[in-house]
Amino acid sequence: MEGDDKLRQAGLRGLQGVVRKTISDDLQVNIWEAIHMDKIVPSLLYNMQEDSLEESSEVESPREEDDPAHLAEVVFRDLICRASYGNIKSVLSPVLIHLDNHELWVQTDFAIKVFKIIMFSVQSQYGYLVVQMLLSQIDKHTKSDPRIKTSIVTVLYEAVLISAGNSTGPSVLEVFNNLLRHLRISIDRKSSDINQRNEEIKFEDVIVNTIGEFANNLPDYQKIEIMMFIMGKFPQFTNEEEIGKMDKQLSVNLLRTLLKVATKYKTVSLSQAFPPEFLHPLLRISLVEDPGMRIIVQQILHTLLDRHGNAHKLKHISMPSDIASLDLTVKINSRQDLLFMKKSGMQLYWHILENLQLASNRVDNFEAIYCTMCLLCLEVGQDEVIVELLRLALDIQQMAMNSSALPLTHICAIHSLVAAFLNMLAQITNVTTLYHYVLKVLQHRQCGGQHLLPDFAFNRNNRPQSWSELEKSDDYPKQFEMREIWLFQQEHLADCLRNTGLDVSRLSTPFSARPIAGGSGEGSANFSDVGSINIEFEATDGSPRAQRRHEEITVESLKKMLADDGSATKVQEEQHRREIVHMFRSAPFEEIVAFSDAKSNNFQNKLTEILDMVSQEKTTTEPQVTEMVFPKLFVY
Repeated sequence: MEGDDKLRQAGLRGLQGVVRKTISDDLQVNIWEAIHMDKIVPSLLYNMQEDSLEESSEVESPREEDDPAHLAEVVFRDLICRASYGNIKSVLSPVLIHLDNHELWVQTDFAIKVFKIIMFSVQSQYGYLVVQMLLSQIDKHTKSDPRIKTSIVTVLYEAVLISAGNSTGPSVLEVFNNLLRHLRISIDRKSSDINQRNEEIKFEDVIVNTIGEFANNLPDYQKIEIMMFIMGKFPQFTNEEEIGKMDKQLSVNLLRTLLKVATKYKTVSLSQAFPPEFLHPLLRISLVEDPGMRIIVQQILHTLLDRHGNAHKLKHISMPSDIASLDLTVKINSRQDLLFMKKSGMQLYWHILENLQLASNRVDNFEAIYCTMCLLCLEVGQDEVIVELLRLALDIQQMAMNSSALPLTHICAIHSLVAAFLNMLAQITNVTTLYHYVLKVLQHRQCGGQHLLPDFAFNRNNRPQSWSELEKSDDYPKQFEMREIWLFQQEHLADCLRNTGLDVSRLSTPFSARPIAGGSGEGSANFSDVGSINIEFEATDGSPRAQRRHEEITVESLKKMLADDGSATKVQEEQHRREIVHMFRSAPFEEIVAFSDAKSNNFQNKLTEILDMVSQEKTTTEPQVTEMVFPKLFVY
């Protein structure tokens, strides 16, 4: 045996010399040709395989012993690191063929070891070629055993971990499209055999994790593009009836993939994290019948909304007397986030309201929606958003009172959710009167209305699993009633906020209808509420000001314009602004009305004048028709 090892060592040293000599000398035989690589690479892999059972944990640092396996590894590393762009595939092809022919994929440890060596040795700018070769290998094994495909994707995952940003190459979407295609093929061809299906599920899980790791190596703006790309893989639907026809297994895996990519994204601005092409279809999917899918959608929202690590602290619905115990992080929000909420907030509120009305909700669904509402309050806590969230809470309460289709457990849970959210909102906003009012209602519920508090409604131990259990249960009231003192009254909430200077005029306006998207399909669109529409017909120079005379442009005027720093103009504009503000603050109401009527009449007169000019028919003078006499020679 020792003699065989010496022969193998001699052969490997010979190969090492050939590699170093021929690669550095252009006059020698081209060693990168397939006829040579098909002999050299399998020989090295065969010797490396001998030591696979005694593999060192430090793959990138082989031992310097006179062992054929480690000597083969040194030669293999030397070969890989010398490969250029045009030659790297000549080395990788024999590696893939060798693993196929000897069925070494399922023995994942050896395949991972080989490709770790390749990824550590190859020049960093060529790392994406290794990834592309592995993706092509998956294509060849589309109909192979799921264990083989799982092993190849596992190797791909390890390669991506090492490449750290150089793995995807120029065609980012092609990589994701390839992996998503195999995910869909696996689901479409799922086996009825339980053991086989378990292997297929492992393959699908590995694909999801690999996509997440790919996304981790991309800049944030590309992660958003990837999420929109994945969203485009959902079946196209135009109404709620078609949403229910989606393949559940495919949809769940796509949502899991979205969640995996979202966890790698670091949100800076909500408008960038939620482009309309991504947010609108995501919210539509949040209304599917399956409660598990709805939870994943809420988790995606949590991941992208939460910029300060608050989501895990709001995982369960509770009623803390002091939210300081939760150690929540509240920071000043940007104006961009407020603009985002003005544009897309109505869609978020409406879908939250619709989600709570679904009869298939479980405790996890209610907790996920509660977390979403709290994150909106924490992340975009401007005054306007606070009023809208209060308005949403009142609508949820009214919905629970009017609904006859929901079971008693759901109605109690919804009222408890509203109570917990208002308790949280009152303490976050630090409005003392609001907090005292919420506390007063909660104290009333403690006396006879405990089933409307989170400690009872979200206690999984006392929730009946069927209608018969509910009828026999002594925990829930036999006859449900909702006393006035247990309800949060809109008038009292408005009074509490009005004292702080907030505009509560819209608090009494319900979310009566679904916001309608303008444009087509999933394109960008503004969503507005009827109560928020504010149309002003105002010309650019509608405010009273003296008309400027058009000055003659001369060389002197141009010099004066260049030398002027604009301070005089700014002073005039500031003075004009102050005059307008003063007029609207101090002038009598009748004077303001008269001024507005004058502007309106002026506008109407101009409009009538323009329409008259357009409608006037132009009298065209047609030329008179006269006879023309030609000479006889000109006429036949």
